[in-house]
Amino acid sequence: MILITGATGHIGSAVIERLLQLTAPGQVAGLVRDEAKAAGLKAQGVHIRVGDYNDPASLDQAMQGVTKVLLVSGGGDDDGLQQHYNVVDAAQKAGVGCLAYTSRALKNPDTLVNQLMVRHFQTEDYIQASGVPYILFRNILYMDTLPQFVGPQVFETGIRLPAGQGRVSFALRRDMGEAIANVLADSRCDNRIFTFTGDATYSFADVAVALSELSGRPVEYHAIGQEAFAVHLQAQGLPDGAIQRINGFLTDIKNGQEDTISPDLSDWLGRPPTPLKEGLKTIFKL
Repeated sequence: MILITGATGHIGSAVIERLLQLTAPGQVAGLVRDEAKAAGLKAQGVHIRVGDYNDPASLDQAMQGVTKVLLVSGGGDDDGLQQHYNVVDAAQKAGVGCLAYTSRALKNPDTLVNQLMVRHFQTEDYIQASGVPYILFRNILYMDTLPQFVGPQVFETGIRLPAGQGRVSFALRRDMGEAIANVLADSRCDNRIFTFTGDATYSFADVAVALSELSGRPVEYHAIGQEAFAVHLQAQGLPDGAIQRINGFLTDIKNGQEDTISPDLSDWLGRPPTPLKEGLKTIFKL
């Protein structure tokens, strides 16, 4: 039995979709907070287990009969790291034979500006110290998040971000989910670490060029400063903490934290990952 946490989320559902092609539905379970949202998964034969990262008792119950767990990283909650620890503790307590985690492909955790990302590596350390056999998926920034960065008016205003000429080896969630499922369906769990990235790196200038070509409308990238960007976000009503986090994320891109390229994703897909232009065509429906 393979348990996928965050089963109704973007990456969790992508993993389950592929697992259902590789194994019997009765061998796949999904951890959800709201059972009503999992009706579609239940209809496909997925075992639904209700639990919350903040509720250790519910996690203990969810782990019963499970041999392998994929911990999908939580959001930006203040207690997010403790939530991860709770899942690891429950897996260890239940005697789970393999614990996988969706981490991040970042070059140097010690120099990250966005401190939220550090919790991924703290979670990795906790998993490795637990004694449970593990698989770590260090994932690059999802290409699917680009609309959040470039904004809804990108074709009118262009792209204005403090990311300099930093480059990212973007990959689609569906490609990540497929590859993760392929690894989970494999019987091995020998403390492996995978770095899942695209096959090429792209700057936001490259994103602008691709959007221009796909839409037939001129889109330009303007590398602005952090202060100007902060003023822009303040005008949108974002709180200071969120502004600092977003600025930190983009500064890390500027500093080259996300420009790693690894063959792991293409190896486990059995084909090249979706390139930028093709991915943007789907994401922006162009």
